[in-house]
Amino acid sequence: MSSFKEFLKRKDIEVSFKRYCIDALGAMAQGLFCSLLIGTIINTIGTQFHIPFLMVPVATVAGVEYTVGGIATAMSGPAMAVAIGYALKCPPLVLFSMIAVGFASNALGGAGGPLAVLFVAIIAAECGKAISKETKVDILVTPLVTIGIGVFLSWLIAPPIGKAAMWVGNLIMWATDLQPFLMGILVSVVVGMALTLPISSAAICAALGLTGLAGGAAVAGCCAQMIGFAVISFKENRWGGLVSQGIGTSMLQMGNIVKNPRIWIAPTLTAAITGPIATCLFKLKMNGAPVSSGMGTCGLVGQIGVYTGWVNDVASGVKEAITAFDWVGLILISFVLPAVLSLIIHYFVKELGWVKDGDLKLS
Repeated sequence: MSSFKEFLKRKDIEVSFKRYCIDALGAMAQGLFCSLLIGTIINTIGTQFHIPFLMVPVATVAGVEYTVGGIATAMSGPAMAVAIGYALKCPPLVLFSMIAVGFASNALGGAGGPLAVLFVAIIAAECGKAISKETKVDILVTPLVTIGIGVFLSWLIAPPIGKAAMWVGNLIMWATDLQPFLMGILVSVVVGMALTLPISSAAICAALGLTGLAGGAAVAGCCAQMIGFAVISFKENRWGGLVSQGIGTSMLQMGNIVKNPRIWIAPTLTAAITGPIATCLFKLKMNGAPVSSGMGTCGLVGQIGVYTGWVNDVASGVKEAITAFDWVGLILISFVLPAVLSLIIHYFVKELGWVKDGDLKLS
């Protein structure tokens, strides 16, 4: 047993929640940003600004035409897998082999492909690391083992994992449509807290394919956390903190939350309020890329995702037009209400003596 532990240590194979559910999941979200999300944004820019180069197909593969954005979107599986491999500190031959693993698991996982990629890529990467440099023909053995295990697992478990992810995501969306008030609170609070925690809310939303009203509630929760922390900590962190948290990430406050969890009250209660307002009053839907549901105001990706959904709905005839009420709802849910409500709630939290000046100071 001790020799096996030494082997795992030598190979840097660490079976832990942090390695697989924080590092790998966070990296997977970055892979999605650099493929699916960017591709969607490129397509939207091309369509809205009538840029011919971004609208016309630039490549045809097996009869399928791809625009510039379409090429980026098509590479989401490989991008996620390589990102996961990078987070798991794979050696070069293993890392490069993850391209094929990601393509296979994402394709066979269907709509739940991102979750399938997460599971398959982790197993294939760790197996590849285990065999790496253990033979004299490493350049043959390592890719064969990594790709072989990855593709086999993709064939074996990616379809059921993908279906399970779709089922859970559809259940959440169905429940939100049925009970928009209660589910608006639940989804907004849970996804918002996931965004602030050192895990990836974006990857979770992508894995579950969270769109529609549930996606809108998720956007509301993430905005409440980011804008909320940005404004209530303005006294301590000034403009730099406002920008880094407001369009960066509220995860920067994680260290302060550990020291005093009560600083989390204002943004979380705000999410519980803005979630049902988004679902019940404004009927805010995220019909863009599911990964955008878990982004909030980070780079304004959440807002771009909502707008992309509007554009797609208008083009398909689901929505007649983008109205002023749509824009008012998006701005209020994304920026105004999170700022105002967080400040009011935080004022009372400070009056109770639960939070004091300096508790939100970023190091």
